Amino acid sequence: MDLIAPLDALFLLAESREHPMHVGSLQLFEPPEDAGPDYLREFRAALLADKTVRPTFSKRPATWLGAPQMAWTQDDDVDLDYHVQRSALPGPGHIGQLLDHASTLHSALLDRHRPMWELHFVEGLADGRFALYSKMHHALVDGVSAQRLMRRTLTTDPFATELMRPWNLPRKPGPPRPGKSRLGGLIDTVTSARSSTTALMRAARTGLVRQQLTLPFEAPRTLFNVPIGGARKCAVRSWSMDRVKQVKKATGATVNDVVLTMSAGALRAYLLERDALPDKPMIAMVPMSLREEDDVDSQGVKIAALLCNLGTDIADPLERLRVVSESTRRNKEVYRSLTPAQTLAMAGVMLSPMAAMLLPGFASVATPPFNIVISNVPGSRESLYWNGSRLDATYPLSIPLDGQAVNITLTSSGDNLDFGLVGCRRTLPDLHRLLDHLEDSLAALEDAAL
Repeated sequence: MDLIAPLDALFLLAESREHPMHVGSLQLFEPPEDAGPDYLREFRAALLADKTVRPTFSKRPATWLGAPQMAWTQDDDVDLDYHVQRSALPGPGHIGQLLDHASTLHSALLDRHRPMWELHFVEGLADGRFALYSKMHHALVDGVSAQRLMRRTLTTDPFATELMRPWNLPRKPGPPRPGKSRLGGLIDTVTSARSSTTALMRAARTGLVRQQLTLPFEAPRTLFNVPIGGARKCAVRSWSMDRVKQVKKATGATVNDVVLTMSAGALRAYLLERDALPDKPMIAMVPMSLREEDDVDSQGVKIAALLCNLGTDIADPLERLRVVSESTRRNKEVYRSLTPAQTLAMAGVMLSPMAAMLLPGFASVATPPFNIVISNVPGSRESLYWNGSRLDATYPLSIPLDGQAVNITLTSSGDNLDFGLVGCRRTLPDLHRLLDHLEDSLAALEDAAL
């Protein structure tokens, strides 16, 4: 057995029926022109012909020293028939039905007695496409590693004959990693924690004092910041990357700043509709990957976090963009000034409110540490294929936290930015309205900047 890293264990400890802790994706594929009626059945059968499963896809939580969240064990006989499923939508097969199905799948907990991942092929869409809904527990992967894993499954060649399987991708060369005993791993964990204390003090002086970093628990309470249930609702839409880049070019902001401002405008409009906009600006937690470009290890979580002032109290879209850009710039300057050890320590500070969210009733009484998580996961600008089918869209579906009734995650796919919104079904039954507000917010930025 291998010890579970502390941050990975947090996602296991935080999970309950009301709070599933898996990340998902809804992908849309266009089958090849010569695909017959049995194409998807044959595709799945060909995938399952390879029973070899890599460690990330074969491990599950185990009890060690009486604690159920401290170690991983390997499943020696992974039931791929269970993990890779196929279903069909009833007629007429429109996108709304697919989203209802994906919402149901995204609401269900992963079975901890099995490796914690699932793939669901869905056919029956009226336009002839098929969908793939996938999910993996956040203790296994973060958004960036999941995106890189799926990218390695696909190819830029529509005629490629080699069929890649996410659970058995070829190993990429890398430096050897010496194995450690469980005791050795525990000693390393304790040593790392001790050294991180010193790093944390330096990070606090550098980041919190000198740079006036935005801190947790400065956010106003909004109608999004309430205890949530376990049922999820998903909403998705794509926007042209060129539209966002035009605003970026005209204003000197980054693509991510434009996306954050676009999201801020949508949240502002949604709250104004309900006469519920707070006087203070909303604060977004923006995950930041700590993975290097050549990091091909899909295991575990390697993220830090920025807290961004969204300027939702500002009506003018360009002024809101200026506030967002300034906030992200100052936060990034803090991280650039830190050593690797300090960066990890600072990441612990910024992510620590997630641990507080484990406390019963915390979301009901405490000031929100932040209002929403908005994540931009790098994707591919190339056309990608799997078994001859062209990938048309990749909608990331992430995790609403307790007291955080909606999550906005997006990724680039070809010439588009694909947005995936996941909300508490009870709190946000009209989640799709945020999609309309996102369009209006981008249009307002275009009108003001171009």
